[in-house]
Formats: sequence, C-alpha cells, structure tokens
Amino acid sequence: MENLLAMKAIGKRFGHVTALEKGELHLAKGEVHALLGVNGAGKSTLVKILSGVYGPDSGEIRLDGNVISLRSPKQAKEHGIYCVYQEVDTAIVAELTVAENILLDSFAAGGSFLLSRQKTNKQAKEALTKLQSEEISVTRKAGTLTLAEKQLVLIARALVHSAKIIIFDEPTAPLSLTESDKLFSVIRQLSRDGVGCIFISHRLPEVFDISHRITVMREGKWVNTFVTAESHVDQVIEAMLGEALSHELENQPHATGGQLLEVNGLSDGNKLKDISLSVGAGEIVGVVGLVGAGKTELAKALFGAATATSGSIEIAGKQTRIKHPGDAIRAGMALIPEERRKEGLFVHETLRANASFPNLRKFSAGLFMNKKAETKFAEQIIDKLKIKTDDTETLLLHLSGGNQQKVAIGKWMSLDSLLYLFDEPTKGVDIGAKVDIFKLIRELAGSGKGCLYFSSEIHEAIGISDRILVMFDGQIVKELSRQEATQERILLYASGGKEEFINTGKLNEREHNSVSV
Repeated sequence: MENLLAMKAIGKRFGHVTALEKGELHLAKGEVHALLGVNGAGKSTLVKILSGVYGPDSGEIRLDGNVISLRSPKQAKEHGIYCVYQEVDTAIVAELTVAENILLDSFAAGGSFLLSRQKTNKQAKEALTKLQSEEISVTRKAGTLTLAEKQLVLIARALVHSAKIIIFDEPTAPLSLTESDKLFSVIRQLSRDGVGCIFISHRLPEVFDISHRITVMREGKWVNTFVTAESHVDQVIEAMLGEALSHELENQPHATGGQLLEVNGLSDGNKLKDISLSVGAGEIVGVVGLVGAGKTELAKALFGAATATSGSIEIAGKQTRIKHPGDAIRAGMALIPEERRKEGLFVHETLRANASFPNLRKFSAGLFMNKKAETKFAEQIIDKLKIKTDDTETLLLHLSGGNQQKVAIGKWMSLDSLLYLFDEPTKGVDIGAKVDIFKLIRELAGSGKGCLYFSSEIHEAIGISDRILVMFDGQIVKELSRQEATQERILLYASGGKEEFINTGKLNEREHNSVSV
C-alpha cells in the first residue's frame, strides 16, 4: 500500500502532565489501521492532534509526503481529515435535513443555505449511494435518524469533501450486531476506494476482523505496530496492559450462602414475560442476551425504575414491594445502569458531588452539607477504585468512560447494599478499567453481596459469573452452570436456537463477534 500519513515523534504536554511522548502512527492509502490503548495511553490525544483539536508541542505530520500544520479542525478538514465519533449527536444538527447535515461543512466554509435545494439533495444522495445507504431519505430531519444512520450521515459528509482519512472513534459502541456489520461493510468499501481509516475500539475481535494493522500505545508512547493477520489477541492485550485480561477471567471458586434474591413470574406487560431467578449471598449471576433481549428492562423492573405488572420479589427472605427506586434502595438493592452518563451520573457535577449523592443524609446536618466528610469519602473512592484524577472537584465530564463507570459503582459502596445490579458495566471502557471493575465485583461477592451481571459480552460474563441465565425475547430461556457455559451454547440460546442445532456451525461469526475486551 502507498504511504498516506506519517506522524513522527509527536509530543504534547498539558501543564506538568506529559500526554504524549514520541507518539507515532503510519497509515497507508486504503488501509484500516486500528489504534489501541487503555485510557490515558495517549491515543485520544494523538487523534485530536491529527484532527486539529490540539496542536503538537513537537514532532511532525506528513500527508502524501508533505509536512502539514494542523492548528484547527477546519484546517484538518481542508486536508481531507474527518472524524466519526461515538457520540454522533455532537456533530449532527437535529433540526436540519439529512442533506443539509451532509453538506454542512460547505455552508460553514462560506456557502449559503440559499444554495439550490435540488443540488444539495443530489450531492447528498450520491454520497449515501456510495455507502449503500440510499434508503435514508435526504429530506428527513436528522434528529429522527437512528444512531447508525447518523454515523452514515457523518461518513457521507466526509465523502462529499473527498476525505483522505476518516477517524472512527468507538463507532460500534452504541450499535447492534446488524448495524455494526453494515458499518464494517461501509469501512471495507472506503478502504477499496483508497480512503485511509483509523479505527479505535475496545472490542478486539472486531479490530482483528476489520483492520490491516494495529498500533498499540501505552503511557503516552508508541509500543508496537502489528500486522493483524500475523498477530494474536493475547499479544495485543499484553502490549496494551502488560498483563493478560484472561487472568482476570479465570475461574476463581468461592463460597456462596443462602438466597438473597428470589424473583417469581415477573412480567411488565410489554417486554418481560414470566421471569424467575435467584441470587445467593456471595454469588455472581450473569444475565446474558443479545441487544434487545430485555436485559436492561429486567434490571430496571427489579430496581423499580420500570413498572412490573405481575410477579413477586423476595429480598433476604422477605416479600418486597418495589414500585420506585427508593423502595429498592431501602430494601438493600443498588443499580449501576447501562447509560451511566444519562442515568447513573451527573456529568456536569464534581466527583465529590456524584460520590455523595446516594448518601445525602449521611453527609448532611440539617440544611448544610458536611463538605469535609463528602471529600473524604470521595478520596476513599478514588483510592480504592484507582480513579485517574488528582482532585475530588474534577467535573465528571472530564474523566474517561472507565473512570466515570468506577464513580458510578463506587458511589453505592457506602450504602452497604445486599444486592448489586450491574447493567453492561464494562460498556465502552478500556481493558485496564475492566480489570479493575472485575476485581471490584469479585470483592463485593467475596464480602457476601449478591451480584447480577447483565451483559451482551458473552466471554466476559462466562469469566465473571458463577451461573449464567440466557435471555431471548424478554424471557430467560436457559440456565447454565459455569462448567456448562460456552460461548457457542450461550449464543445458541440467545439467538432463539435449540440444543439440536448446536453443531451446525452457523453461529461461529456471531460467537466470535460477541467477545470484547
């Protein structure tokens, strides 16, 4: 492949903190190049320098052999460098049409909204046709699109302006398997057309599926670049972490006690149908299913965040009526929700305020908060959960996804709940944060707490759970012991299959794609 981009000896400091030291990335025309590293490794800083958000303190960037300067996102786009972020809504104008969003940079560069609507629609349609997405109407308001469709609009925006490089930052995190497959098809077509693609993801199977090469960064430095076809997942994990994640997912037998939770015949009149399950003291029970299986609905129904129309819940042997999250908390239950930024945290508030929120009475005296006690508790969470921040007054929006998730978990610890419900706790977090979260869940179980672990990541659920409950279409369709559980069997039931089809081989691709580290 012909060389397109060379980033050499890139350095960047923020005050006294060195974010990048001799960062490197080389990208060929038509190459899909994965950029990996745990939070704080420097990959985000490197990408932001390439996209013009930050200026480098040292090093050089060459595009097509020529040294270029990128001091703003506008300059990066002028050189043909575009980004497709995980949070697509930050780059989409909801009230504009699809066509207007695709041509948005033309307007921003001095064009006029009085340009021919017919010409605008035609250009937008041509770009979507190249992406095999002509079914998206260019006259629709962009705010009505799905997340996957919004991503395609952003890619079409890049194509309209003859993008040379497109950066995909965690693009599959919010997508279903079907939507991810469509995105990969689009990326492969971009590759065939000579566009260089930089792909950032925490899901290693999709990295190995889509990329030609993999560059790993650690502690602000380039570690290694692998040819994907000649490499193994364990090599990449070791380069990222210095230790294998697989160690944390090895079977670790531990004692379990009597029943803490017993659910019988729970239904919500919509998604959930006749759910029955139990969790013992010190037990980690995995609830596994594909996107749309009803895992989140079950977690919310148990916690009182969604209405159950029938069924019974017993906690520590006592029949419990849970109509509201407050009832669940008083009964000894805590939920760490899937959408941590929307439902689990106040991202525009400080770490201290978030940590103390479930414990307001504990830290208040009358109308006044005991800020000293609040701060001490937040400091304990930072220390125990290895949260990467130097200050309890840091706003949560400035923390990485993994560190935000640690706060979401840590804030419930002082309540000393009996039962912890984890809904997709490792979604969108890096390997290092996952290791810390797994250790914390095991610590909770080791202290006699019951844990329900809701996940679509089959490999992780097998590693962390004592038992596995498989969900399909709002029902628990199979219970497996740890010894019985395999990725193939779980995926079979999660896909609505029956045991007699287990050896057909039709599930291999989905099984492979379910693994995420």
